Amino acid sequence: MTKKVAILISGGGSNMVKLVESMVGDHPARPVLVGSNDPQAGGLQKAAEMGVPTFAVDHRPFKGDREGFEAELNAKLAEAEPDIICLAGFMRVLTEGFVRRWEGRMLNIHPSLLPKYKGLHTHQRALEAGDKEAGCTVHLVTPALDDGPILGQARVPVLPDDTPDSLAARVLVQEHRLYPAVLERFARGETDPITLD
Repeated sequence: MTKKVAILISGGGSNMVKLVESMVGDHPARPVLVGSNDPQAGGLQKAAEMGVPTFAVDHRPFKGDREGFEAELNAKLAEAEPDIICLAGFMRVLTEGFVRRWEGRMLNIHPSLLPKYKGLHTHQRALEAGDKEAGCTVHLVTPALDDGPILGQARVPVLPDDTPDSLAARVLVQEHRLYPAVLERFARGETDPITLD
């Protein structure tokens, strides 16, 4: 049975685009919804142009009422009845209650080799630490930030003249390979971690 996938974004949605593009042919999943916390997110138009229904729940009017924001988000998601939720650059920290509702079915991509560098400014932190390699991780979402079981990682070498921006650009190329690969496996019920180089 084909799995239904909802994708949450906050910006341009480049990972979302790669996920949607991958869900064709004999892929075990199909995109049913793309949502954002920003009505102006560029990814919403891209999703619409690819024929995927979209919605936005602007987080700003909720001003600290995370439960209220998430109740609206949940209502939109519930209408689509997704089997899997993919966070793809969704820049809101979700409460334990929201995560518990979708636990085991919600994936996230993070631009570091977890467990290193949870949270923000991952590329700057990798450079400051003198790391020889960086990369990205797809993991199951749990209530602890960037902490769930790892489903896949992709690595890139850190070059001597790297800046946070140049490193981020190379990691993003790997994100675009890794997330679709992990989603396809996950939709087939495979959760053993994979590594891309």
